[in-house]
Amino acid sequence: MSSDPSDRETAKPAVAVLGAGSWGTALAALIARHGHPTVLWGRDAATIAAIDARHENPRYLPGIPLPDSLRATTDLAAALAGCDLVLVVVPSHAFAETLHALAPLRPAHAGVAWATKGFEPGSGRFLHEVAGGILPADVPLAVVTGPSFAKEVAAGLPTALTVHADGAHPGSAGFAQQVADALHGPAFRAYTGEDMLGAELGGAMKNVLAVATGVADGMALGLNARAGLITRGLNEMLRLNVAIGGKAETLMGLAGLGDLVLTCTGDLSRNRRLGLALGRGQSIEDAVREIGQVVESIQTAEEVMRQAARHGIELPISSTVRDVLKGEITPTDGLRRLMAREQKPEYPQGLFGD
Repeated sequence: MSSDPSDRETAKPAVAVLGAGSWGTALAALIARHGHPTVLWGRDAATIAAIDARHENPRYLPGIPLPDSLRATTDLAAALAGCDLVLVVVPSHAFAETLHALAPLRPAHAGVAWATKGFEPGSGRFLHEVAGGILPADVPLAVVTGPSFAKEVAAGLPTALTVHADGAHPGSAGFAQQVADALHGPAFRAYTGEDMLGAELGGAMKNVLAVATGVADGMALGLNARAGLITRGLNEMLRLNVAIGGKAETLMGLAGLGDLVLTCTGDLSRNRRLGLALGRGQSIEDAVREIGQVVESIQTAEEVMRQAARHGIELPISSTVRDVLKGEITPTDGLRRLMAREQKPEYPQGLFGD
């Protein structure tokens, strides 16, 4: 990667992708295929060596060829050297640690985006709040979110995502466009927006609701139940989003409805698969062990309900999922609890009523 500013004016921006799991690898491969100098950073030496030498991630994306131009390293400083933008793709529990590590190594001109979904464990803070507390105030930030399975993106199947910036930050809108330009290509549409709150809430909360639909399908409750849970789940997302100051249209788009439908219906979703296992009577520990990757909903459910309590919002489906994941009730108990709720108008207080 060149650090000469004049070179950056004519060449495509160089990208450092931090996190060599399935999603980080898929996005790095996508960006490299679009002609951007791309370096993928990860901690696992064996995985990184395989990506760099054999152009395959045998652990997370076995059998899917990666572009020859994609480089991989375990050296964070080397990954960040000369990059024009940083894309963080690590689990939410590792987000703050990763930002602390990259902060002193980031080139001064490089903005920071992330494709991580969830909240900061323990505090319940949104990830843009975490980033704003670690990075200098002048660093442009953006979040990449929407309906996307890593395996399909890596395989080159058609996908649409959205990149949201903070509309109040003077440089973030242009940075979001830069990120979208790097992602956009023949099989990938990248939209932009300026509602980080709504975009992050949608990306986190859909994982909780995917557990609910997975449980219902695991219990063989039928397609009617699945449709009902998705629809009422979207209502919960919308009501909480308005309470925190997000825009309703954000959750009616790719960051909300799109991601919700995909995660609730697609068996590539780890959160849906967790729900399926629980609905079939499997324990949480066994289900997570079988899935073999981080399942964000286990932590996110607690943080969603923390946000709901903070704003006085009742979320029946999300709270039931939280209680099931904590082992306080069984899936059957949860079903009874939801079905026993009083009959009422669908929207007693307009679109965002309970």
